[in-house]
Amino acid sequence: MTDYPTLDLNDDRQIPQLGFGTWQIKNDKASEAVSNAIDVGYWLIDTAAIYENEDGVGKGVGEWSDIFLQTKIWNESQGYERTKKAAQKCLDRLGREHVDMLLIHWPCPDKNLYVETWKALIELRDEGKAKSIGVSNFREQDLRRIIDETGVTPALNQIELHPSFQQRELRKVHDELGIVTQSWSPLGQGDGLSNDTIKAIAEETGQPASAVVLRWHIQHGLCPIPKASSREHQEANFKAISIELTDDQMNRIDALDSKDGRMGPDPSEQN
Repeated sequence: MTDYPTLDLNDDRQIPQLGFGTWQIKNDKASEAVSNAIDVGYWLIDTAAIYENEDGVGKGVGEWSDIFLQTKIWNESQGYERTKKAAQKCLDRLGREHVDMLLIHWPCPDKNLYVETWKALIELRDEGKAKSIGVSNFREQDLRRIIDETGVTPALNQIELHPSFQQRELRKVHDELGIVTQSWSPLGQGDGLSNDTIKAIAEETGQPASAVVLRWHIQHGLCPIPKASSREHQEANFKAISIELTDDQMNRIDALDSKDGRMGPDPSEQN
């Protein structure tokens, strides 16, 4: 991973800082998309049980044993025993004996099962089926509860994060607890690329707008995982690791934050 930016996890491992997301990529297209992404240079591939493409993702990763592969346990599989079984099904579909990162996809607070689900992940890590474990879409109270009740801090929390929804308070909590912030929908589902500020900075740098936004994530110490079905977009996004934004450009993107910027579900309401 020469010159590929990485972040330190709290379990003494490292994670590539720019990943490739596979949400909404159909199973029969996933193998080619992932294979292309790896060829472009991505070292982190993200999937999930609910994406119904783990089989294709696994085929796309193929024999690349050093690719950082992560997947997620879906809401209906929460609970200790169900999580253990669901994780094995994920591994079977991926064609792997372990993943590099296993996440709880949503806290689903009304189910009140995420603590025992987290205990199952701890055991899966101890069994070697997941090298690292983390969560996704967890709020501060969810994070503190699983840490208080198990003594194990997630290595990572994957949350919606893009220039119009910057999650500053939750990022402060992550920094305090030593949790890596991974950004889903890091480009704002594409909406952010038409923003005048982003377009102006893209013109100033001579780089694609997507690379500008992803570089903003990287320079803030975040771990963005953009989805891109076409190789052209994969390559445009990947330029983020080889450019640099000025302090002024970073500040201008920082100013795009909005309290109404959330595009995906609210974790308090997702079950």
